[in-house]
Amino acid sequence: MLSPETIHTYVDILREELVPATGCTEPIAIAYAAALLRQTLGAAPERVLAEVSGNIIKNVKSVIVPNTGGLKGIQAAVAAGVVAGRADQILQVISDVPEDKLGDIARYAKETPIQVECAHTPRLLDIVLTGWAGDHTALVHIADSHSNVVRVERDGQVLREKALDAAGQAGQERKMSVEDILAFAREVDLGLVSDLLDRQIEYNSAIAAEGLSGDWGANIGSVLLGDWPADIKTEAKAWAAAGSDARMSGCEMPVVILSGSGNQGITASVPVIRYAKHLGADREALYRALLVSDLVTIHQKSGIGRLSAYCGAISAGVGAGAGIAFLEEGTYEAVAHTIVNAVAILSGTICDGAKPSCAAKIAASVDAGLLGYRMWRNSQEFKSGDGIVTKGVDNTIANVGVLAKEGMQETDKVILEIMTHRCT
Repeated sequence: MLSPETIHTYVDILREELVPATGCTEPIAIAYAAALLRQTLGAAPERVLAEVSGNIIKNVKSVIVPNTGGLKGIQAAVAAGVVAGRADQILQVISDVPEDKLGDIARYAKETPIQVECAHTPRLLDIVLTGWAGDHTALVHIADSHSNVVRVERDGQVLREKALDAAGQAGQERKMSVEDILAFAREVDLGLVSDLLDRQIEYNSAIAAEGLSGDWGANIGSVLLGDWPADIKTEAKAWAAAGSDARMSGCEMPVVILSGSGNQGITASVPVIRYAKHLGADREALYRALLVSDLVTIHQKSGIGRLSAYCGAISAGVGAGAGIAFLEEGTYEAVAHTIVNAVAILSGTICDGAKPSCAAKIAASVDAGLLGYRMWRNSQEFKSGDGIVTKGVDNTIANVGVLAKEGMQETDKVILEIMTHRCT
């Protein structure tokens, strides 16, 4: 039995993580900062300086900012936030933009000097916007997570300030274990989390359905359903990929994110939802399996950080495999072996920014999660000493954190150099 304090901690983690966002979270974080900048200045800035970390540049470069008429990039995100952003909506800051504002956003992005600089910062998620209007200046600083406002200034006066970790880490280290996650999923009063899970099911299923019905990105979901065997494994991969197809290409539908990512939120939830439907599982069983998937994903990401050279969809695909194993088997052994097997398959897949190909990586990550589970079903496993696999599922997860946070730092620099030719 878990203590009430531990249950409360896990509920708090879920309430912090499972929040709605409209659009890829990196440009949306910029739009949120821009809306706060305009609000602080009391007018639209006549000039803007955007100092952002390389990983922000990487993840904004190629994705369409929703409700902008198809615009991409940091300037588009700044313009959308300034012209039409509602700061009180946070990561849904530009979820409700009137049609007549689209021209204003495009004009602002084209006519306003918006200078972008790659900041020299230890933080992988770092956004500082400075704006000038008449004789006034304002500054908004977001760091470490997409809505974490750490400083707001007007004319040099600090209006809001929050202490930052001097080491520049993600600030998301949490004491979690697979054993506690399963105990929580079994024991928690679902009334404490059902609102979060209902919204996750509704929003993420809806954007996946849109991804399959519309023409979005590279249409990975539709390709899978059209060319692969018509079974639940293909369905789980295709629906998850389709959600990313739509999201990465500017779909204006909201997503419930996970670890700061819509793609991870979709990947951790949609395959479990499709499997539950296929198996005829009741709502309670689906809720408890989603808790396993969400928390296993968070457990992996807590050692990696919000942004990294390590593709976060892999962590979510592993989480989905764990959730499906719990849905079908319900045992610690099934979940633990699924995680270890799946981690061994695709760990090290690079993140080269948010873009349409994320959908294909999602399909591959869900496939790894499902293969990890089927290996266990067939009494097969990767063993301690096989690469990064070590004794104990939580120790193997810790190895992934070391790989991503320490081992892939140089990889991240090379990716950024390839993508931008200016961030090293």
